[in-house]
Order: sequence, then C-alpha cells, then structure tokens
Amino acid sequence: MQIKFLGTGGAFDTDYRNSAALLEFRGIHILIDCGFTVFPTLVEKNLIGKVEYILLTHLHNDHCGSLANLLLYKRIIEKSPRPVLLYPSEQFRQQLYQFLQIQVKDPEKYAEFVPLDQVEGIIPIDTYGQHAEGMQSYAYIFDNETRIVYSGDLGRPESLFERLERLPEKRTCVFHDITFSADNTGHTYYKKLLPYMNGISMFGYHCDPTKNPHDNPIRLVFYEKALMA
Repeated sequence: MQIKFLGTGGAFDTDYRNSAALLEFRGIHILIDCGFTVFPTLVEKNLIGKVEYILLTHLHNDHCGSLANLLLYKRIIEKSPRPVLLYPSEQFRQQLYQFLQIQVKDPEKYAEFVPLDQVEGIIPIDTYGQHAEGMQSYAYIFDNETRIVYSGDLGRPESLFERLERLPEKRTCVFHDITFSADNTGHTYYKKLLPYMNGISMFGYHCDPTKNPHDNPIRLVFYEKALMA
C-alpha cells in the first residue's frame, strides 16, 4: 500500500489544504475525501487521472466540497469511465446521492455507486455522532499485508482502537485527526492518543502544524514529505 496526502489541514487551515489522501490499495487507487481544495490540488499536481474510486468519511464541506467538480471534470474534460463511489451503508449512500443531486441532475451519470463490502479488505468503523452531533461519519481500516487506518474526523478515538485491537496482530500505521486544544471536542486531543501508540506507527493530520506543542510525540503528516503528494 502507498498513501499520499493532498492536504493535511482542517476546515479553516487553508494554507495546508483540506485533509485528503490518495491510497494505492490492492491494485486500485482510492481518493479518501474530496474537500473544497481537493479538486484544484488534483489538477495542479496532475493526479486527477489516478482517481478511480472515492471513499468519504463524512459530508462536511472540507471533506466533500469539490466532489461534484471532480465528477464533472472526469466525465466532461477527461471523458474517462465513471469513478466508483464506495459507500459503507445504504443510509450514507442516500445522503451522498441527495448531496450530489443539488449540484448534478443525475449523480449516476457521473459516478457508479458501489457498496463498500464489494471491495475486499476495507473495514468501515461507524463513528456516528463522534465528530458532530447527529452526523454520520466513518473511520476506515485498510487491511492487506500491512494495515493502514484512517480516522476521518473523530472526537473520541475509543471505538476505532477497540475495533483495531480485535483484529489479528499486524504491522499497522494509523493516520488520525488531531487537535491541540482540549476544548475542541470534534477532533481528538493529542494526549488522548498517547495510550494507543504502543506497537503502531501514528501520524497526526487535520491540524495547523505550527501549533504543534513541544511535548507532542505524534509525528505530523505535514512534516513527513514522503507522505505528501
């Protein structure tokens, strides 16, 4: 597996672009999230042709705000096959379809909607209400010879790590959203992640890296150039 981040910032950290990544997994390329800076970043870096599958963590604008632009570009400009939109539940598919219908008349003209369970090795973690009250969100585990974990936006990390601990032991790399303010309950305060660092590699994202406190042992994706697209 290979993961390359297109941005590592939060909703308001525009200098660092919206958190999103391209993952090469079992021979396919998956775009994880498509916030409002992602489409122009894909064009700028000449990576838009790699987008074959799309997987969203939730429907906040910094995670899906340029999805319609991407789908329209793929069809009208690239004239390429429809990207596959993977969905972890029927309810989430309906929400995603309604979101796209506001911007494109017929979403299925621009994307193929496929249940996530048709792609072997991707485990969704239902994190409903753990980022924003009443909001459906998901974390994902990508399980191959090694394991990559992508938290999405998650205020409480327990459900993700409890699920991870039930899986067979394997080399694991966790990419977790992080906040340096204990008052920010929509994301995980960095000190809450420290008990889970034993035996795994962990990287923080979805933050302003200039606010990183000196006592934080979690490496930030932004400073790991090998992880950036």
